[in-house]
Amino acid sequence: MVGLTGGIGAGKTTVAKLLARRGAVVIDVDAIGREVVGPSGAAVDAVAARFGEDLVTATGGIDRPGLAARVFGDDEAVVALNAISHPAIDAILDETLTEVDTRSPDSIVVLDMAVLVESQLGRGTSHPYELVVVVEAARELRLSRLESRGVARGDAETRMDSQATDEQRRALADFVIGNGGAEEDLVASVAQLWDRLQQLHDQKRGR
Repeated sequence: MVGLTGGIGAGKTTVAKLLARRGAVVIDVDAIGREVVGPSGAAVDAVAARFGEDLVTATGGIDRPGLAARVFGDDEAVVALNAISHPAIDAILDETLTEVDTRSPDSIVVLDMAVLVESQLGRGTSHPYELVVVVEAARELRLSRLESRGVARGDAETRMDSQATDEQRRALADFVIGNGGAEEDLVASVAQLWDRLQQLHDQKRGR
């Protein structure tokens, strides 16, 4: 089980797609996070009770931008939100991992998650990740990428500053993938990573 993370704009999602092409089962933990506050989501009632019933949309989910505005910059509110949402995310993740283990027991599973360093997500399941892969790119390059997607520079910088630092991510990393060059360089780096992950997987399986 592999935990994959990286700061916004670093290219984590691209690496996840490249690993999936090579045969990894990639689980988008961030998408599960959106699911639990979506229509009929497991965390909707508790989030609304804590942060305001007016956050519930007409479709029965949580207004995520509105919620973000209420918790951003408030450490106590962030802790409260995580205490509500993270157990709900882990419950769905645990079910998903059990299904994958039943369906494809020999697969290399990758948890694609933005807040791996900042949270305990994935560690409290019955299938915790054992290796951490961090995707990195220089700050200015990440800012340029985000601006090309229509994100204002100030907003991009604020989002970066709210995440773990490169140093904090590296401290947990078993593998670091640099994504500051050409696309073919990233493809080659992921190919090398995949070979190493397969070797470790085979060793664990006693092959």
